[in-house]
Formats: sequence, C-alpha cells, structure tokens
Amino acid sequence: MNYYVGLSLSAGSTIDTGLAIIDEADNIIMIDKFYKMNDVIHFFENFSSLKQSKICVSLPWDKTMLNGKWRVLSKPYQMVATNPLMPNQDNWTQRYSTRGAEFFKSLQEEQNIDVNRFELYLTRQSLHLNSCFKERSPADCKFLQQALKYEWGYEDLPVNMMPMSQLEAIVGAILAKENTKNPSNIKVVSHFRGLNVIDVVKMPENSNLLV
Repeated sequence: MNYYVGLSLSAGSTIDTGLAIIDEADNIIMIDKFYKMNDVIHFFENFSSLKQSKICVSLPWDKTMLNGKWRVLSKPYQMVATNPLMPNQDNWTQRYSTRGAEFFKSLQEEQNIDVNRFELYLTRQSLHLNSCFKERSPADCKFLQQALKYEWGYEDLPVNMMPMSQLEAIVGAILAKENTKNPSNIKVVSHFRGLNVIDVVKMPENSNLLV
C-alpha cells in the first residue's frame, strides 16, 4: 500500500510546518505539525513506511526581512533581476526559501523516495480550493477545511478549526496521490533545487468537488 505525504513547509522555525498522510482510500492516517527543520528530518528518518510513501513538499516564500518596505512587497512579483538599476542585493529577488532543500533532494537521490515540490497557492487554485478571503486568514482557513471535508470527502476532519498548515499539507497529499494514480494529469511547472515543481493539468476526475 502506498502512503501519500503532504508537507506544508514554512520559511522559518517561528511558523509551524504542517504534515498530512493519507492512504489509498483517502483515509487520513496522520496529521501533525513541526517547527524546527530537525524535527521534520527526524520524522522522515524514523517513518516506518517511508519506502512506500510519495511525498509533496510546498515551496515556502522567502521571508528574509529586507531594508525598505517596497522591496518586501515587490519580492513576489520580481521574477528575475533584469533591471540594472535594481541590483540583487542580499538575494532580495529570491522568491522561495531553500530551507530543507538539500534534505529532500537527498531523499530522492540517495534513498530513491518519490519527492516533488509544489507551489501551494497555484495548486489550491488548480484544485478549486482557493477562496476570496485573505490568504491564511481565519475565514480562508475555515473555507479550506469545509471544502476538504464536504466536497473532497475527508469526513474525518474535526468540526473545530484546524491549523492552516495542516490543511495545506492535505492539499500536498492530494497532489502526491494524483501524481501517482494519474500521472498524465500532472505537469512540471518548474524545477527547484534539483526537484520537480508539479501541479495538476485539470481537476482530478475522481474528486467529489461540485463544479
């Protein structure tokens, strides 16, 4: 039996990292959260079903604090440093954090584990799980939890509000399962630190989402 692991990786240890594991029947096997990268590494090194797991890890935004509010706000929109008048000092044009990148690459290359990365908000949009609310706000969190529970069939989710990182991790687990079960519906968006960044081509046919 395969297990599908989603990891909503945060950019630093001050924000929680979510973990979700589902099985072939979409049963939620485990939900947890970590803060330190060492705890994430410790989990995977001691996970008994690692060889039977397919893993999707989100790309965290690089939260490096820079001088000047305009630089912080423009960072997600500055794809490449093409303007000579805007020098790339302190890697302020780096959109994604490299946290844990070497470890996840080693899982694939040294242990032959299927590991991919995904852009969380792009995948949420592709799976029709994006909302009109502010990202990671309580309303956005509640929307995602209700959509996963009632439209995607994860009825084991509790009624009370869960941490957003754990809900985002379930999105990664869904993508990991779709990549295994229906690879023709998966596209490689880009590459990051030696791993593919993937997304779905269209809404999975076996989803319960009401369109």
